[in-house]
Parts: sequence; C-alpha cells; structure tokens
Amino acid sequence: MAIDAPAIAPAAASVTGAVERARDHLLSLQDPEGWWKGELETNVTMDAEDLLLRHVLGILDQGTARAAGDWIRSQQRADGTWATYHGGPGDLSTTVEAYLALRLAGDARDAAHLAQARRFVLDAGGIERTRVFTRIWLALVGQWSWDDLPALPPEVILLPARAPLNVYDFACWARQTIVPLTVVAAHRLVRPLPFSIGELAAVGDAMTAPAAASSGWPRRFERLDRVLRGYERLPGWAPPKVLLRRLALRLAEQWIVRRQEADGSWGGIQPPWVYSLLALHAQGYPPDHPAMVAGLAGLDRFTIHDRRGRRLEACQSPVWDTALAVVALADAGVAPDDPALVRAGQWLLDQEVTVAGDWAVRRPGLPPGGWAFEFANVNYPDVDDTAEVVLALRRVAGLDATRRRQAIGRAVRWVEGMQSRGGGWAAFDADNTSRLCAGLPFCDFGEVTDPPSADVTAHAIEMLADEPAADAGRLREAIAWLRAEQEPGGSWFGRWGANHVYGTGAAVPALVAAGAGRGDPGVTRAVTWLERHQNDDGGWGEDLGSYDDPQAVGRGTSTASQTAWALLALLAAGHGDSETVRRGIAFLVDTQTPDGTWDEELFTGTGFPGDFYINYHLYRHTFPLTALGRYRREAVRS
Repeated sequence: MAIDAPAIAPAAASVTGAVERARDHLLSLQDPEGWWKGELETNVTMDAEDLLLRHVLGILDQGTARAAGDWIRSQQRADGTWATYHGGPGDLSTTVEAYLALRLAGDARDAAHLAQARRFVLDAGGIERTRVFTRIWLALVGQWSWDDLPALPPEVILLPARAPLNVYDFACWARQTIVPLTVVAAHRLVRPLPFSIGELAAVGDAMTAPAAASSGWPRRFERLDRVLRGYERLPGWAPPKVLLRRLALRLAEQWIVRRQEADGSWGGIQPPWVYSLLALHAQGYPPDHPAMVAGLAGLDRFTIHDRRGRRLEACQSPVWDTALAVVALADAGVAPDDPALVRAGQWLLDQEVTVAGDWAVRRPGLPPGGWAFEFANVNYPDVDDTAEVVLALRRVAGLDATRRRQAIGRAVRWVEGMQSRGGGWAAFDADNTSRLCAGLPFCDFGEVTDPPSADVTAHAIEMLADEPAADAGRLREAIAWLRAEQEPGGSWFGRWGANHVYGTGAAVPALVAAGAGRGDPGVTRAVTWLERHQNDDGGWGEDLGSYDDPQAVGRGTSTASQTAWALLALLAAGHGDSETVRRGIAFLVDTQTPDGTWDEELFTGTGFPGDFYINYHLYRHTFPLTALGRYRREAVRS
C-alpha cells in the first residue's frame, strides 16, 4: 500500500516517513467490520455515578467498587482534588462525587487522600455549594433532602411542543436527562448509604444560601420554583394532582421506553442512560425486565478494564472516528478502492439513520437521513457526523454507486432541512434556542439548548459546497452566517472542540471550499490570528480554560490535534509554503512516536463549554495524519 510519489527533498522525505508510519498505525486499529473507535475519556464523575447507580439499584458488588475505586484514586490531583479535564483546576462537584464513590468502594474516612479532598471541599463551601445534579445524587443515597432541591415535576411532559419550557425546548441531551429525572424526583427515590458524609457539610457562613435574585427573569424563575414546590407538597391523593401525576408518570415512562436504543442505551450517552434506568426502577421495573437488562448490559460494553482500574466511557464515537479515519487515510494517499476504505464505507452506509427522531418535532415534514455519533442512536442523528460521513464517502470507491448516491442525497436534503433561522446549523435540532431553559434553577450544569455553532455550520458548508444539487440560497445564507460569527481578532469560537483553534480550523476550509480565495478578508484575518498564536515549538495549543478566560484564547501547550487543526486552515488558505506551516509540520514530525502516532494527555474535545470536556483518543492521530497528508500532497505538486 505504498504511496506513489516522485523523489522529493530530504525534508519532504521525513514528512513522507511520518505519513507512512501514521497510515500504517491507523490501519492496524481498524476493526474487521470496517470501523474505528478510540477511547472517549472524560472525568471520574462517570465512574462515581456508575457506582452510585448500582448501589441504588441494589446490584453493586465489591469487585466492581474496588476496580472503579482504583481508577478514581489514580485520577486524584496532587492537591487532593479531582478536575473535569487533565491539567485543569480542582472542581468541587467532581471532588465530592469522587469522595463519595471512594467511601462506597471502602476507603476509610480518615485516609490521607480523603482528608486532603475533604479540606478542599470545605474550603470551597461544602456540599451546599455543589451543582444541583451532584445534590440529586446525594438525595438518592440519603445524604440530601429532596425537599431542598429545585422542583422537577413530571407534569412538564404534558406541555405541548409550542408551549414555553416544553421538553423539546431543551437540547436533546438535556431533555433525555430531564424527563427521567422528573420521574425519579416524583418518587423521592432514596437508597441510603451505610455511612454518612456529613463531614463534607460546611458550617457557619458557608452554609448560607446564595442571595435571591432581586429582579428580572431569575426572580421570576425563583417564584415559579416556589409555586412548583408548593404543588409538590400537596398530598398525593389531592385532586387534581392525583390525576395529573398519574398521567404524567405514565406518559414520561412511555417516552423513556420508546427512546431506548438497540444497544440498551439512551442517546448513547451516560446522563440520560443512568437516569432512565433509575426512572424505570422507580416505576417498579424489576432488575430482570428486558429494558433494565439491556440498559445494564449496554453500560458494561462502555466499560474499560486495564491495569489502572475500571472506567466508564461517557459515550462512544465510532461513526465520527470512522469518517475522520477515512478522510485521513485518503489524504495520506491510500487508494479510494483500497479494501480498508471500502470496508469502512460499507459500514458507514449501514449506519445511516432512516427513521424520524426527536428532531422531527421542529421539522415534521422533513424526510429522515444522516448519521449519528454512536453505534446505535436512531433517535438523534446529528448534522456534524452527517457532514463528515458524506465527506468520507466521497473519498471511497468500490461501493454500490446507487446506494451511496441515494444515501448522500438523503443526507444533503436532511442537513438543508435542519438549517436554523439565520443560516447556521446546530448539532441535533433546528431552532433550539430558547433563552428560558437555562434560567430554571436545576439547569446549573452545562448547555441545555443547542443553538447553531460555527464549527457545525462550517462542516455543513464544506459538505454542501461540493454538492451539485445543494440549494444555492441556503448555502449563501450559511456562508453569511459563518462570516458574521468571526471574532474581531480573526478566529471562530469552537463549540465542540477546544476552542478557537478548533473553530478556526473548521471555518477556513469551509469558506475556501465554498469559493473564498487566498485574499479573502475573513480568511486573511484568520491566517493572521493563527500565525500570532503559534507557539515557539511550532505547534498550537489552547487550554480549556479559554472558555472562561478570554486571556487564554488561543494559548496553551502545543498538542498534535490542535496543531493539525491550525495547519488544515493554513493549508486550505494556500499558505503551505509559509514558514508558519513548515514549523507546524516539523512539530508533528518531531513529536511522532516510534509506532507512528502521537501522545496527547490534554483534553481537546468539548462536551459542554466551561463544564464537561473530552479526550478523543483518535484525535491525536487522525487529524495530524490528515494535515501531514495534505501538506505532502501540496509539496509534491509544487
């Protein structure tokens, strides 16, 4: 599978060697069925909540607890805390959940590592200052009162889709979490622990609740919460509560059951998965009920066991990883009809979503088409994966031409139909932009809506720009939207990757694909921004703190994936012969490991900006290979 190329200069030969090593390494990771999947690493709340789930369900065994405890313990920082991403600051809620899980795993309260964590928790205000979702877990195990949590009435399921704060006003990940949580909260589900963590409660002024809002929507939401709490305090037999509650619980249960995926998951992601299992348990589903059996078996398939212990993936990304791998291998010179690419293309075609999901509530007349992120997630395909899969399928020969053409045609129509007002695209829904949802008292963790973002819009533009049947008017509107989103300094915000380097790395290739020339003002400003933020070692990096600190934008330790994103933008902009690009390529060549990949402990993926981050273990490989391959191709042409 050699790459045909004429003799080139020694410096270029070193690039070719790096490309070939990376190509061979990536091919070695392909599953026989055709897909790729790297580990999706997050933080220890996944593992802590898995232990708590099993405790509440009454199925936790000490072997599982010990193995998870080993992993959680290994992730504790030197200052005794746990962070939400590698190298990040200690996080109060994450530390409380890790502490609780280690106590459940058998660690003694007076153990040195827990004493150190306890000091941090108390200095930060104690469990009283944790996020609502952490306090929900505390309520589930008898360490917090359900009465002291924001109201979560299941009657929300009764609101019609046009009513404010109906479940479809929330992003798909949020609605999938909120609906089962309302069921759990209605039952006041509690399975007490055999110990107390009262030692984490603050004393004195630290226990004082935050000041109440004085005006505006926050004040209105506080009043709404008081009304809902009053409703919750009505006795269960009081009409009309008895009728509404029974109806709401029955509809919520049906809503949850209908959305369980073929692999046992809910949306293929951890939060709705565990809360849905808890909701069905609260509704009386026994452990041997098929929905419970499938759900728990699915969680086991998301579990990794190695010498460091037992850890749970928050999600799995085979469709996304496979599409990125196909593009990388094609850019590395692998022939379009190579058996590895053909197997991948066939597998991707088999994953097409052809049924309507929640997105159809806002787009009822739109025919289905597209791809999801996970092995099984027919309810929630997304624009980002769909665009990347189409780009990948275009690079593969040897597939059934009619089947591929029809699948791409359905995807194009679906993506165009999912365009939001104004021209941009969100990941999972159209026009999911309610400003009211985030104001609710229980929405204190992560994004709860799915507005259009620059990176998703850029990928959609890049896909549509090469589609003869694309709607030219929609494409023009999208390009105008993306241009308007460019920051004053020249970068674009990255919603699903860290951060402005990711957004810029997506936006520039999209604009160029759509016809922007080298002298385009927006492209020129982006190039200048990237040049200004290149590190001394030739690479690029952006710390996840940039989501909260403007001074950190574009600044951070160089990583292979972020360097590749910057290079992809610069190469698309026609700067392949620049010193900036040569230094970036040298960084990738020099930091490649002997087995052909790159090391990357830092997280460069984003779940919720400011709250939840991801280390995609294949990002460190597919993106650098794509950048090196494109650079090498340009060097050969010149």
